[in-house]
Amino acid sequence: MRGYHHSLKENIIAILTGTFIVSQGVFFLQQADLLTGGTTGLALLLSHFVDLSFGQLYFLMNTPFYLMAWFRMGKSFAITSVISGGLVSIITDNLHHVLEISRLDPLYCAAIGGLLMGLGMLILFRHKTSLGGFNVLVLYLQEKFGLSAGKLQMGIDFSILVASFFLVSPMVLLYSVIGAFLLNLVLAMNHKPGRYSGTAAQKA
Repeated sequence: MRGYHHSLKENIIAILTGTFIVSQGVFFLQQADLLTGGTTGLALLLSHFVDLSFGQLYFLMNTPFYLMAWFRMGKSFAITSVISGGLVSIITDNLHHVLEISRLDPLYCAAIGGLLMGLGMLILFRHKTSLGGFNVLVLYLQEKFGLSAGKLQMGIDFSILVASFFLVSPMVLLYSVIGAFLLNLVLAMNHKPGRYSGTAAQKA
């Protein structure tokens, strides 16, 4: 990724596209009362117990990670992450005004939700931004030590889902694990250190 620099227009389009796709994925999980990993999963879980929307909880929980991004990843990364996280919060909270699902299959919601979130996050990662949360931590570790962001995210996500065992039904947990697996599979297969450096620069 260091070999190619996206233009401002490309970054803006990527942020709008990535956050829109992620929001669709979160919406599907939300409609089926499923969970996922990271701050997204925690916000979905807590929204059942407190009088705050998913978007409000999601943005609040990501705030410490935005501060980490500012000091560890640079101002540009932090600012675009705040914008991306804010857009996901706003879009997800308002999708019910334009989208209504009359029939839900939890397994389908888990699959499409996980895949859409993974694709959206992948777009954001490629344009050197994130949604905040544990994304910031895993991207920092990947940049610093060459570790796989997808594999690190998968480990964190499954740890959170396992911790939710006593709060949700076994079937909800099973479907949630499937969704989280697909999300992280997309990242692990497509976002690896150094994969996209060099070639793009030579062709540019």
